[in-house]
Amino acid sequence: MLRTLRTLLKEVKEYKGASIATPIYMILEVAMEMVIPFLMASIIDDGVNAGNMAHIYKVGGIMIAAALLGLIAGLFGGRYGAKASAGFAKNLREAMFNNIQTYSFANIDKFSTAGLVTRLTTDVTNIQMAYQMTLRMFMRAPASLLCAMAIAFTINARLASIYLIAVLILGVLLFFIIRHATQYFMMAFPKYDALNASVQENVSAIRVVKAYVREEHETGKFKKASQNIYDIFVKAEKNVIVNAPLMQTTVYTCILLISWLGAKMIVSSELTTGQMMSLLAYCMNILMSLMMLSMVFVMISMSTASVKRIAEVLDETSALTNPAHPVTDVADGSVEFRNVDFSYQRESTEPVLKDINIKVNSGETIGIIGGTGSAKTSLVNLISRLYDATEGEVLVGGRNVKEYDMEALRNQVSVVLQNNVLFSGSILENLRWGDKNATDEECTEVCRLACADEFIRKFPEGYHTHIEQGGSNVSGGQKQRLCIARALLKKPKVLILDDSTSAVDTATDAKIRKAFREKIPNTTKFIIAQRISSVQDADRIIVMEEGRVNGFGTHEELLENNEIYREVYESQTQGGGDFDEKAGE
Repeated sequence: MLRTLRTLLKEVKEYKGASIATPIYMILEVAMEMVIPFLMASIIDDGVNAGNMAHIYKVGGIMIAAALLGLIAGLFGGRYGAKASAGFAKNLREAMFNNIQTYSFANIDKFSTAGLVTRLTTDVTNIQMAYQMTLRMFMRAPASLLCAMAIAFTINARLASIYLIAVLILGVLLFFIIRHATQYFMMAFPKYDALNASVQENVSAIRVVKAYVREEHETGKFKKASQNIYDIFVKAEKNVIVNAPLMQTTVYTCILLISWLGAKMIVSSELTTGQMMSLLAYCMNILMSLMMLSMVFVMISMSTASVKRIAEVLDETSALTNPAHPVTDVADGSVEFRNVDFSYQRESTEPVLKDINIKVNSGETIGIIGGTGSAKTSLVNLISRLYDATEGEVLVGGRNVKEYDMEALRNQVSVVLQNNVLFSGSILENLRWGDKNATDEECTEVCRLACADEFIRKFPEGYHTHIEQGGSNVSGGQKQRLCIARALLKKPKVLILDDSTSAVDTATDAKIRKAFREKIPNTTKFIIAQRISSVQDADRIIVMEEGRVNGFGTHEELLENNEIYREVYESQTQGGGDFDEKAGE
């Protein structure tokens, strides 16, 4: 736990000054509060009872000054505490977000999207509140308790013993209450992940939900996730709520005992009226301090789970790292797989890719086909080093991909993934993800190659048309063509299209491939497709089956020698049908 806390506290950074100033101001406020009851006793005993107005004015003035100083100290403590906690939370979010950007796909696979969102929002907010309470209350309450207890014992040790016994009893009871409640708080925050996942899934797929009239089902899922959080917090609060009546009972018991015993001692001249008033004031200070401490402990117990969850994100290191002296220049677009095996989990006994040996010359167009789950995407993901091969080597431009600077490699190996993503902003802004310095003419040119220019110009605002989040205001085919154009803008040596023309009609698909042949002949192109027509004019075609290369050759060679390719070709050209259906079925 200490190591975890150190990980988080590194992010205090420039707010260390505010973090140190806060407890100092809190102690100053406590000091002023402790002086006031002592001065009040002096006013009663040496001023009111003695009829000394000069003493009343003098000590009263000191009380006012102490109260003002305490007020100012409290205000500054609150200000710096808010600054320190808000700044700490800001730094935590930035550190988490920046670390997430370094993750490889393997790292991202460990966390759910909803889980990361919860950690960046709810968990950080819990830490922020706990940090502020720790800086203010955790410093103020013990200082107030100890000072009040010490002064009470100097006034009358017999009566002050009542406080000590009450504090000890309450402390033990609070320990067990908070310990029991913490177990429930630890269970609560993972439930937030499920709630966020339900919301995220529903909102992102709202069109599908409405198309299948599944609103009631989705509402039920959300209600169940929300109810789970409610149930856990109710159980936790049932434990914590015992804290308040315990405190009230203790406070009133102490007041009654001090009043009863104190009155007897005043009668017997063992205690003055002013001293008893001071003891009652210190009684409230002691017990209120204990109540503050209990609140701090409850907040800390709530944030314990959040601390661990945030530390997990910060401590996660990328599975992919640059070498000590990375190569920054990719010589050409040649690609080679040498005895490559690959598993998503290192401990997996059955690799996803097995014994892959392929050599592709720079400028070749390579088609890749295979049934669902045949590891086509896994194969091309190794080229841009989105994952590392478990065994063997993947070479680009004659060098092992592990020798390259990853940024340099990925700038030269452009990938259009299966799930096309556009970001909110204009079409030009989305295109310039490929090259932030690209001119309007360059953007227009790549859109012509991707057959996107025509439909873009039909929009009222053309290339300045705003794209909604996720590209929800363009069709699937339009989104694919924009993503292809964005990839081309990088001017890569290797271009990978992972089933990226599936939503495009065959005529447009043919135009895109023709443009590739004529306009970027020196770029190596990998085209994953389900349609034979999309790959049959490629220089060579890879046929994947269950993670192995079943065939590798030209369209004519595979028709003659490869049974899988021939069956797919016949099913699509003679009887139609889906890729995974055998001919005649």
